[in-house]
Amino acid sequence: MSDRVIVLNARPGSVKDIHKIEFGMENRNPINCRENPKFSQYFNTLWKELGVDE
Repeated sequence: MSDRVIVLNARPGSVKDIHKIEFGMENRNPINCRENPKFSQYFNTLWKELGVDE
């Protein structure tokens, strides 16, 4: 599990933004993080920044 996510612009691939990921839990694994309320906030923020629309 990453502590940060780096979002890149389209070519030439410069850094657009860096998101620090903080779940505040000791037993940090994919299942526990997915169940954490912060997961959906991070997910939605990153997908919007990537320009992925539903």
